[in-house]
Amino acid sequence: MPLAALLEDFTVYLAAERGFSPNTVRAYRTDLRGLLGFADGRGVADAEGLSLDLLRDWLWVATQAGLSKATIARRSASARSFTAWLTRTGVSPLDPAVRLRSPKPGRTLPRVINRAQMQALLDHLELRARAGGPHELRDQAIVELLYASGLRVSELVGLDVPDVDLSQLTVRVTGKGSKERVVPFGVPAQRALIAYLERARPVLLAAAEEPAGSTTVGSVSSSAGRPAALFLATHRRRIGVRAVYRLVAGLLAEIPGNGPAGPHALRHTAATHLLDGGADLRAVQELLGHASLGTTQIYTHVSAERLRQSYQNAHPRA
Repeated sequence: MPLAALLEDFTVYLAAERGFSPNTVRAYRTDLRGLLGFADGRGVADAEGLSLDLLRDWLWVATQAGLSKATIARRSASARSFTAWLTRTGVSPLDPAVRLRSPKPGRTLPRVINRAQMQALLDHLELRARAGGPHELRDQAIVELLYASGLRVSELVGLDVPDVDLSQLTVRVTGKGSKERVVPFGVPAQRALIAYLERARPVLLAAAEEPAGSTTVGSVSSSAGRPAALFLATHRRRIGVRAVYRLVAGLLAEIPGNGPAGPHALRHTAATHLLDGGADLRAVQELLGHASLGTTQIYTHVSAERLRQSYQNAHPRA
């Protein structure tokens, strides 16, 4: 069977059997299409031609092109998963990637907004919402919920109205691997969500009303024609990841600090502020939906680094 057909079967396996999210499946497909293109250039068209030397050459070319260690490590992991699947399904007698090694990606501390800066940002959004229209109310609710819950941006844009329980101050989230969890949020986020749902979302719906019972690709309508998506963009559509990224990046652009200025910075900030406030590491792991406690532990390093900087700045014998 041609490698291209095997790749399509592999991506079906990732989605149907492993339960990977569309974004994760897309990342695997992109990496492996690159591998297959490289293999084709070497005259390899079937699984038997995927040798350890070919895989090493593929990663070496990527390294010479200046790709980061994290990218090389991700490509290596994609290749190992693919060849392991080929072996399990009997397509290949041996797994050529068993001895494939990749550089360990350097772990950098995530960007964290301090409490004073975060409060100033939220105050700014509240003033905008009071003087603005439905989009400003929506933007305030998005940022309040991101910071209050530590959601991934993909989880936030995937929320439907029934997922939010305003009386219990919780939101039901479907995270990586289609795992569902219930995440709490606070009273300020509750107020922002109520204002958005009562005063903004109906306006966004009415701005481009569709006939009852109609179904449009990409729209927020359910099978019964009732809108489902919590956060709306234009034309009754569910707001996208890029729109939320632009919103948060624009807000953080004026705040001093290094590192990415997207929605994930609010997730990092929420986790770090929880730990600084005495939250248990296991509780933060559950809140964030991390499969491994080691992933959550990066935030303890952030807190330790901030403690060290405070010590050096304040202690006379530092």
